[in-house]
Amino acid sequence: MSSHVIKTTEELLLPIVEEKNLELVDIEYVKEGKNWFLRVYIDKAGGIDIVECGEVSEQLSEKLDEIDPIKEAYFLEVSSPGVERPLKTTEDFEKNIEKNVFVKLYEPIDGEKQFEGILKAFHNNIATIEYKVKTRKKQVEIPFDKIAKARLAVTF
Repeated sequence: MSSHVIKTTEELLLPIVEEKNLELVDIEYVKEGKNWFLRVYIDKAGGIDIVECGEVSEQLSEKLDEIDPIKEAYFLEVSSPGVERPLKTTEDFEKNIEKNVFVKLYEPIDGEKQFEGILKAFHNNIATIEYKVKTRKKQVEIPFDKIAKARLAVTF
């Protein structure tokens, strides 16, 4: 059900974001409490502003109303992915070398299912992350297909 909504939304959205030279980062269709939310995350080099989000929201809303793929009532939210932007594609990994990342795995590597550290390399679909254990720096190599979720991580 939600995969159909996401796929349909993506098909309607791609021409809109491409025309505006924006990047479609992610689409979520989730239930929170009693309410359904269709969340669209867009971005561009240098960041995105509220006006662009509003324009995309308006155009997408019109297209969704035309074909009406969602039966229940829902809220449409269009926003920037923010500083903890998800990393979904191999291109996302390639563009974020030397950035701090948080990665969750489908199965453990070295007894761990999640790592946070600096993405040192992404080569042949393998992410190399440098992380700290107490005061020692260690590296782990993670095949892209073992990554369940990944995002940029803010460090303070």
